[in-house]
Parts: sequence; structure tokens; C-alpha cells
Amino acid sequence: MSLENHYICRASTLYFVLLMKLMTLVLFLVLSFAIAFPAEASFCRNTKDHSICILSIKRSAKYYWEYRAVVSVDGIERPLEIYNCRSRLRVQKDGTAVPFEPNGTGELICNVLKR
Repeated sequence: MSLENHYICRASTLYFVLLMKLMTLVLFLVLSFAIAFPAEASFCRNTKDHSICILSIKRSAKYYWEYRAVVSVDGIERPLEIYNCRSRLRVQKDGTAVPFEPNGTGELICNVLKR
């Protein structure tokens, strides 16, 4: 192999490596913008004397009037509770059913999400 062919071969290899790096960078950028990460947003409302935020909520597929929600009241997070909008009850983690409080979390969940 002549010296000239050697330099041509080496230059084409360098261009190929550079092209591969550039394509990898472009692919990485395209994929990083294509993936949508979940938003960390909460829905908050201020009532007369409380600040209520819905941190996560899921509607029951079987019982459409029930919601499983994690809420915080005045910055204190409550564990997952089931809100029954039909009977206006909040079922706590230990199974205790508590009636909705006026202008409380249950009223907020049922009134805002029924629309």
C-alpha cells in the first residue's frame, strides 16, 4: 500500500468516525425530546381556612363515582384514601369511613372532577 493510499484510507476512517459520532449525538437529541416525562404538578385550592392540594388522583374504572387520591391539607400529606362521591364518604387506609367535611377535600375532588 502506498503512502498516499494510506493517508486516504486514514482520512476516510476519521470522517466515518466523526460522522458516526455526529449521528449518535443527533439521535440522542431527537430521542431526548421525543420522550415525555410525567409532570409533577398538583392541583391546589385555598378555602376559607385551609390550603388543599390534590397530589395524585385516579378514577375507579369499575365504580366511576370513586376516586383514589393522595391529598395534602395545609402542607401535610395524607395517605391514599378512597373518596366516594355517591355516598359522600372518605374511606381511610384502615377502612374507616368518614363523611365529607363542608368545603373539604371530598367536596373539592367530587365537585371539580365531575365536570
